[in-house]
Amino acid sequence: MTRFVDVGDMVRWLAGRGTEQVIAEMIGYLEADFRRWEQFDKCPRVASHTPFGVIELMPTSDQENYGFKYVNGHPSNPSRGFQTVTAFGVLADVHNGYPTFLAEMTVLTALRTAATSAMVARRLARPDSRVMAMIGTGTQSEFQALAFRAALGISQLQVWDTDPAAVAKFLRNVEPLGFTVTVAGSAAEAVQGADVITTCTADKAQATILTADLVAPGVHLNAIGGDCPGKTELDAAILLRGDVFVEFTPQTRIEGEIQQMPADYPVTEFWEVLVGSKPGRTSAEQITVFDSVGFAIEDFSALRYVRDAVQGTDFFEEIDLVASPEDPKDLFGLVAAFTPAA
Repeated sequence: MTRFVDVGDMVRWLAGRGTEQVIAEMIGYLEADFRRWEQFDKCPRVASHTPFGVIELMPTSDQENYGFKYVNGHPSNPSRGFQTVTAFGVLADVHNGYPTFLAEMTVLTALRTAATSAMVARRLARPDSRVMAMIGTGTQSEFQALAFRAALGISQLQVWDTDPAAVAKFLRNVEPLGFTVTVAGSAAEAVQGADVITTCTADKAQATILTADLVAPGVHLNAIGGDCPGKTELDAAILLRGDVFVEFTPQTRIEGEIQQMPADYPVTEFWEVLVGSKPGRTSAEQITVFDSVGFAIEDFSALRYVRDAVQGTDFFEEIDLVASPEDPKDLFGLVAAFTPAA
């Protein structure tokens, strides 16, 4: 039998445990897996692009468990009443290949993206960071706010979005949670005085929502909107001013902000900072950029965390996902046993 966490179970479990608490706990799982980064099988995600959007598979394995996520990205979906991103994920036992855990990952991906951002910022942002600017107040924004408060204590937000309805939604959701929010009239106004800047926009285009002159010395830039070829958010000049940190370099060169740069443009993979083989922030004036596109190991960590967290609860069910005939070589017999006699 395979344990299954559906959307209802995920939301009920999250409501009971607390979103901010879950993100804080997930950071621990992420750090543990990033520290053993070299043990994992790694490859860029497998993507199928169409005029409507992209559908991707994101696989990895640590030689004990295999995991993958199915995820789509369709920017025009909200105008048609659909989510921009939906996902589900699987863990399997590599010893027999059987799936052991299956979960919705539409909500879980938002949690793991926010937890990853906060994990990185805890190492790269200035320790005295108090204000975060958020460019884009879509689906990911509330989770990012909670993650940065959990990891860095940031509760003062300066936000801007081209969509007034998205801003209103954001205010409706976060103000009851104790955040102080200032709505800016432009990206330039939003980033004034910010210690951390998070960019998260949905349009799949080579946009420049932030120019180099708007980024002050000492800022940590959490660039999480890039997730496919041809989509960027940052002025390339920002990348020349700062030090860029990535998840998995081969994937980020295809999908991230650094797709704008030459193939030999230097970056640091974040796991190297965690294990101490490469430096992170080296001065208060340094500009650090996390060019995040999302990577399979993060999904693996999130699935591991939820699998362990719901153990012994009623927030999952057992589903009969794998055929198991009494004789492993007689699969037809399993079918024949339920076939009406002629």
